[in-house]
Amino acid sequence: MNVIARPSLPRPQVSGLQGEAGQLALYDWAMPVSQPLGTVLLVHGLGEHAGRYGEVAAHLYQSGFVVRAYDQQGHGQSEGARGDMLRPGSLQADLCRVIDDTRQRPSLANTPLILLGHSMGGLVVASTLAEHRPSVDAAVLSSPAFGGFPTFFQKILLASLPRLLPHLRVDNGLKTEFVSRDPDVVKAYKADPLVHRRISAGLAAWILAQGAQTLQDAGQWQVPTLLLYAGQDRLVNAQASADFAQAAPPGVVQAQCFEAMYHEIFNDLYRAQVFAALKRWLLARFSAHPSA
Repeated sequence: MNVIARPSLPRPQVSGLQGEAGQLALYDWAMPVSQPLGTVLLVHGLGEHAGRYGEVAAHLYQSGFVVRAYDQQGHGQSEGARGDMLRPGSLQADLCRVIDDTRQRPSLANTPLILLGHSMGGLVVASTLAEHRPSVDAAVLSSPAFGGFPTFFQKILLASLPRLLPHLRVDNGLKTEFVSRDPDVVKAYKADPLVHRRISAGLAAWILAQGAQTLQDAGQWQVPTLLLYAGQDRLVNAQASADFAQAAPPGVVQAQCFEAMYHEIFNDLYRAQVFAALKRWLLARFSAHPSA
């Protein structure tokens, strides 16, 4: 079985940064070397938190990258109503603040900056890059939420609720058995006290609308991007990722579909394949020795 060994990494230092809806919990792992290849900023998905990305951080750390992450507003240890956003655009504004904070740190100011967003976090990364054009060097999108599977009833609700009651929160309807093919991951997800199942009408409408807008604007994409997605995704629409890669300008987006995997490809039983693809792409761009 092609299962990767789980590397160990010291617990991150957690600090606070003022965001749109209050304090954001910011995670910093130790510097891997005196001259890191770059800084990777992790942006998590809906209902979860950055603390679930320790293994991703460990692999990046071992490859020579500084790793930072933060809990988005309404998630994890950050402030804000669970599963809500303060206003349209506030998630992108928070990411811009974390990017600015990263660029201002003397030890990180001159290193390449790579954004890595998963699911809703991938959508936040993509919309931020398209709308705000912050100074970043590359992006990695993991099963980004460029398209969903709303039912007819949900479409009716989303046509009116976001205008009338944008902060009304309901269960997000996520089927946890489709998070990962690894039963231990699913079990830990269900037991995690920082994972929640809430989503507001405004946030749900934003995800659907912003995903469609991202696909529409794919032809103007300019940031070198690695797009990794699951072929058997039941939580977001995998075809939307394929459409984005096809519509982007030639050579800008490198896409790879892991046909048998569920949504969380970095938590799959065969995640060795995913980490190998990530390392290969990063080192080809940010190391003088791509085969290292």
